Amino acid sequence: MTMKIDVFKGREIRRTLHNNEWWFVIEDIVMTLIDSRDPKQYIQRMKQRDPELKKGWVQIVHTLSFETSGGSEGLFRIIQTIPSPKAEPFKRWLAKVGYERVQEIEDPELATQRTRELYQAKGYSDAWIEKRMRGIAVRAELTEEWK
Repeated sequence: MTMKIDVFKGREIRRTLHNNEWWFVIEDIVMTLIDSRDPKQYIQRMKQRDPELKKGWVQIVHTLSFETSGGSEGLFRIIQTIPSPKAEPFKRWLAKVGYERVQEIEDPELATQRTRELYQAKGYSDAWIEKRMRGIAVRAELTEEWK
């Protein structure tokens, strides 16, 4: 397991890939979103304020080979409990992504459309996108057939 460092708003955020999921150092994230100099104390107060968070802390946060860390889902839960104005852009983004996901569940064609738009935004050619989308469809059909 190798540690990588991302920089967000001038702050280092340590992360590692564990079982195909990104895990982040919670203290680094919290330090980025609050004005306190003591993230450990802030995290303790956060758990005191939110009994549900405290109860589920062990499921959200795990100790890997580096400091206490959280996977993406747990990290989003923690960010939601931070009342700092610095956390508001994350909360708005989470709400937007959640809303889009609900739309995609109601209309699966939206997911396909958004995938195309994402590939276009990343600069892939239309031919590449078309080939990729066909590959995804064929894989889905084969998987369904093999069930």
